[in-house]
Amino acid sequence: MIKLNLRLPDDLYAKAKALAAADDRSLNSWLVSLVRHATEGSERRSVPGA
Repeated sequence: MIKLNLRLPDDLYAKAKALAAADDRSLNSWLVSLVRHATEGSERRSVPGA
């Protein structure tokens, strides 16, 4: 597993943290889910005929 430092503006951090809490997840888990969803979508778009 890779560690990544991510700098967010204070307002974006607060919104992301609140959304993660509303989804009953840690901020890290919530962000992993978003990145996973975004990369799966890009993989489907890059496959011809998909």
